[in-house]
Amino acid sequence: QVELVESGGGLVQAAESLRLSCAASGGTFSSQDMAWFRRAPGKEREFVAAVAWSGSFTDYADSVKGRFTIFRDNAKNTVHLQMNSLKPDDTAVYYCAATDSPIIPLMKGEHWYAYWGRGTQVTVSS
Repeated sequence: QVELVESGGGLVQAAESLRLSCAASGGTFSSQDMAWFRRAPGKEREFVAAVAWSGSFTDYADSVKGRFTIFRDNAKNTVHLQMNSLKPDDTAVYYCAATDSPIIPLMKGEHWYAYWGRGTQVTVSS
């Protein structure tokens, strides 16, 4: 049973930074693509960033390119999302997600990800 647990959310001011972490257990982490999604109040959940099983490939939503960085540590079964220059529009619940096996190329659609965490709240004040 794969379990994903997010941490690192909180309340920050605009232009500040925050790092989210996701700890995975119960699966073969080094064979899973990992991603972050988010759901803002009143909106549908959307793709934020993904990293391939090897860490060699990443993909980002246009809205976060240049500000967010996704990276993973396969030795520690963790994936992180470094968020810089945060904006009030980044306020959302952020979810960690994992595939069952590597998918080429990296996918942005929710249905490609079999496992989900419960989410962590990020609030950015103006």
